[in-house]
Formats: sequence, structure tokens, C-alpha cells
Amino acid sequence: MVDTDLSLLSSGELLDGFAALEVQSRVLAERKLRWIAEMDRRGLAVELGYKDLVGVLKDRVQWDPAVTRAKLRNARRLMPQLGPSGGETAPVLPATAEAMAEGGVTEEHVEEIAKAMKRMPKDATPEQTAFIEQQLADYGRQFEPGGIRGFGKKIVYRMFQNDEEPDDRDPAPPGNQIVLREQHGRLKLWGDIDLMTGARFQAALDPLSKPRPTDAEGPDPRTLAERQGDAFAELIDLMLRADVMPEHGGETVTMAVTVSYEDLKANVGSAVLDSQERIPVKQLRRLACDAGIIPIVLSGRSQPLNVGRKARLFNTGLRRALVARDRGCAFPGCNRPPRHCEGHHIKPWFEGGKTSLHNGVLLCRRHHDLIHHSDWEVKLRNGIPYFIPPAFLDPLRQPRRNPLHMVS
Repeated sequence: MVDTDLSLLSSGELLDGFAALEVQSRVLAERKLRWIAEMDRRGLAVELGYKDLVGVLKDRVQWDPAVTRAKLRNARRLMPQLGPSGGETAPVLPATAEAMAEGGVTEEHVEEIAKAMKRMPKDATPEQTAFIEQQLADYGRQFEPGGIRGFGKKIVYRMFQNDEEPDDRDPAPPGNQIVLREQHGRLKLWGDIDLMTGARFQAALDPLSKPRPTDAEGPDPRTLAERQGDAFAELIDLMLRADVMPEHGGETVTMAVTVSYEDLKANVGSAVLDSQERIPVKQLRRLACDAGIIPIVLSGRSQPLNVGRKARLFNTGLRRALVARDRGCAFPGCNRPPRHCEGHHIKPWFEGGKTSLHNGVLLCRRHHDLIHHSDWEVKLRNGIPYFIPPAFLDPLRQPRRNPLHMVS
């Protein structure tokens, strides 16, 4: 492979060869961690007159100290350590160690899995801890590191959501705070608001903070912070003209909150905001009368949603149903919330596909474009979107689904 003239390879061969190199590099990285762990265990630094291994590797292989510290952390997570009695202790993350040894995950995955495992309750059993870590390692084999913490948060919640709740009355939540301070001719703002208010604020801000379309002067040069600042100013103007409000996804700004019928009826458990944060059902019941909040009850009675061939766009009711089912972009590994998504016809409208819940899926703009311009396919199985990867990604074309938005 080293001597291969890359210009002679087909696109498929080029991609397959690179993927093989990546697996080799991950296996090699795991072997390097083993060496680091052994040097660490036997106290090589002290033997050579150094304070720690950071100084040794700085001088021997010119590693930046931050790199050595990161690798030391991962080595101690993945490799057996010496216990107080001199015997070996099991790795902190054994399932992750196995995944890295086979080339399934990177050191970045290891870092994120370790952070996600910190969410485990202190009274979790070893079996529960092992199960969660295995789930995270399996997730890392399929997806990039960025989604691991969010996925870990969801599976930890699902495993421990039935823990008995205290009977005493919930403490009063802290009040919302906004601090305004004039400084050098500008007004500085600082805020601390509850998740419900924050989600509504994001829902109102998002359609106004999108980049401006590319024109003769090029793409929008503003940073995200600048776009959101301009959107905040525009939102104030809109509120002062109360008869005008922005639209998002075909409807005026609203926020959908999803809750199971059983929890809503019993007034227990939690509901899920558009932002994927959770609030107590008790709080939802107090807020459900707000005109800007759309409660979506799962497992309750529902009417079939279908506007047929006459309409190409997903109407308000259909979009809410897609939000309730998909919870965000349904593409595997994508964590985009509903406010960043569009309705996609699984069977194209121009090929006779209906505009209906059973022919629709929620996708962010990036993955909407990908589905239209690549060999990815979407299928619904028992009402759940599954994505069939192109053969160059998976010769067996095994269906995949997005675990990041799963409610249960």
C-alpha cells in the first residue's frame, strides 16, 4: 500500500485503503498506550531521574506535555493497573479497551466515554456500570466521538428513571435572572434561566439567526455569536410589533414537548423538550396552557396524518407528528434538534409519494441534502426510520437508526 500510486486507484479503492489505514492506526495507538502504561507502572521516569513520564517523553520523542498527559489518562483507563497489594486491577473501561484493541474506536472516543461514565449514579452496581460502558463502546464503533456524551446521558436516564422519587415536596426552582449593565457605550447582558424558558428562547431565536444567503459579496461573514446577537435585536423589534412573529418550519414559533400518556396521567416522570432536555411532568402540566407550547402525548389516541398528493409541504400538524416520532434529525448519529430540521418525503413527491407521516422523516439540512444526492436509503419499520448505508460504507448494507433521539 505504501508504494501504491494513489492516482491509479478507483474511488472505492482509495476510500477502502484509507479506512484500512485508519484501523491500523487505531490498533497502533492502542499498542502505544500499552507501552505507556507499562512505563508508568514500573516507574521508569524515577528510574531515569525524571519527575514524571511527561518529561521523559518530551525529551525522548518530542511530545507536547499535554499530549503525554492525555495518553497517560487513557492508558490508565484501558490497561490493568497495580493495586495497593501489588496485584493487577481490572481496566477502568474494559469494553472500551476491547473496542480500541480491535481498531473500533479512537482515543477521542475513549476520552468521551470516560466523561459520559461520570454520569453514573454512585450507587450503580458493577453490572449496571458494565452494561452502560458496553453500550457506549458499541456506539463508538458506529459513530464519531461527539455524540457519546449525549447518548450516555440518555441511556443512564433510561436505566435509572424508575428509581423511587422522594415524597417530599419539590424545592422551589431558582428564579430566572437577567443582569443588564451599561459599559463603554454598550449594554452587557448576563442571564440564568430555566430550561423551559431557554428552549422557548432558542426556538424563537433560531429562524432569525440563520446565515444570510450567499450573494455577490460572498457568504455571510458573521460569526454565530454575531448572528444570534442580530437575531436577538430583531426579536425585540418583532415583540414590539406584537402582530408579527417569525415562522419556522411552516408555523409560527412554537415549542413541542413530548410526554408519555401514562406519565402525564399520573403526574410523574419527565417530559422532553425540543432541545432534548427534560423537565418534570408537574411543570409541564402548569405550562401546557401556554399558547407557545404544543404538548405531544405519546401512546394516547391520535388521528392519522395525511395530506396526500395535493400538498407537497408538510403542514403544521404533520411537522408536529414528525417531531414527536423522530425527536430531531433521524439520520444515524446526528444530534440536531427539531428546530434545525425539515420534513423529507421517503418516496419522492414527484414520484407519487404522499405527504404523510408514513412517508415522512425529519432531517437536518445537511442530511436532507445527503439523502437526495447519495446512495443512502430510508425505510420505515414499525413506524421507525431506518437508514440503509451505501455499499462502500457497509457491503452488507445493514440498516441503522439514530439512538440519540430515542425516548425509551
